[in-house]
Amino acid sequence: MKPLFVLLIVFVTLFAFGNHTQFDKGNIFAGNIAMSVMLLFTAIGHFKFKTSMAAMIPLFIPKKVEIVILTGILEILFAIGLSFESTRYYTGIALIIFLLIILPANIYAAKNQINYENLHKPGPGIKYLWFRIPFQFFLIAWVWYFSVR
Repeated sequence: MKPLFVLLIVFVTLFAFGNHTQFDKGNIFAGNIAMSVMLLFTAIGHFKFKTSMAAMIPLFIPKKVEIVILTGILEILFAIGLSFESTRYYTGIALIIFLLIILPANIYAAKNQINYENLHKPGPGIKYLWFRIPFQFFLIAWVWYFSVR
């Protein structure tokens, strides 16, 4: 839920107040910067909660902590790539693929009640998927609209 708030607050702020400054570059700019800020926000979690997030990865996959760190680095690179018009299209395509690839980890975490911030507390469980799956597709649509199309 926190990433959604970050995404929307940054977008609305840039879009609403941008036209009152010389900084205004329209909604495409606001949409990409908002996604970049959200990705930087979520990347922090990959480093802060790496052990708990590693538990989201199914048991048969090795090097879970390394994967969590790598995905955090990828999120930082995606944030940078979306910030430049010259790299935005290909970054958007890669980000959409990334969002599809990580969806099973979110489903696994929900099915197994894994709390990605604290392993000692149970996660929200299956009911979380009623938010997470639509949110994941919302993010894909966001990237498609603001970065790829």
